Amino acid sequence: MSLVAEAFVTQIAAAEPWPENAALYQQLKEEQILLSDNASSLAVQAFLQMCNLPVQVVCRANAEYMSPSGKVPFIRVGNQVVSELGPIVQFVKAKGHSLSDGLDEVQKAEMKAYMELVNNMLLTAELYLQWCDDTTVEEITHPRYGSPYPWPLNRILAYQKQWEVRRKMKAIGWAGKSLEQVLEDVDQCCQALSQRLGTQPYFFNKQPTELDALVFGHLFTILTTQLTSDELSEKVKNYSNLVAFCRRIEQHYFEDHDKDSSASAASRSSKSYLPS
Repeated sequence: MSLVAEAFVTQIAAAEPWPENAALYQQLKEEQILLSDNASSLAVQAFLQMCNLPVQVVCRANAEYMSPSGKVPFIRVGNQVVSELGPIVQFVKAKGHSLSDGLDEVQKAEMKAYMELVNNMLLTAELYLQWCDDTTVEEITHPRYGSPYPWPLNRILAYQKQWEVRRKMKAIGWAGKSLEQVLEDVDQCCQALSQRLGTQPYFFNKQPTELDALVFGHLFTILTTQLTSDELSEKVKNYSNLVAFCRRIEQHYFEDHDKDSSASAASRSSKSYLPS
């Protein structure tokens, strides 16, 4: 499809109202999805809930391979398929829904900077833990990632993914880090987020933005996912305002909406409750 034709199709799609049958695709919840993908999926679910846009969560073993970018989650809205939070935010904005229109240019730049921080620190730390920490790899990552497939395909796919992620870690300078250094990076990220949030209900005072959705997705998933140790979740628990922030969004945007596709469902698949 030419760029002109693609732009025309996008423009037509943007003019269409949000359908009731919009779907979000991710891997199998109970036995397959990993920490980082679960966090990314929950961030998109939170964003759509904040926009008051209905979406049905659909779990597929091959969701990663169905995605146009090779990453989850992705949404199907009519004939349009869009993957990852950034492009989904832009797609939703084209349909007239935005969480950050009330921010000035300085605030928007600050929001984007904090979103980069979360992606560069928390997401990268999650990937490191999943694919570079030997204990986690053997006890959690390999068994879950390959669970839908028979042997030896399950092992082949897991090793291929591990090689891909470790190559990325080497490229960005994380391959030589110890687990302790990675956890320290997480702590510094949480400290920065905690200081920015302060006593506000959301990062930009009274209304949530896509930053709130992104931070919630990662922190909530870290707090509610059972790993080989609690070292990662303990870093988040050190910041009481971040834990309260997660609880606030869970209660307001998920427990008061459809519980079957909520963060509550995400927590029930791991630990039961957020820390008090």
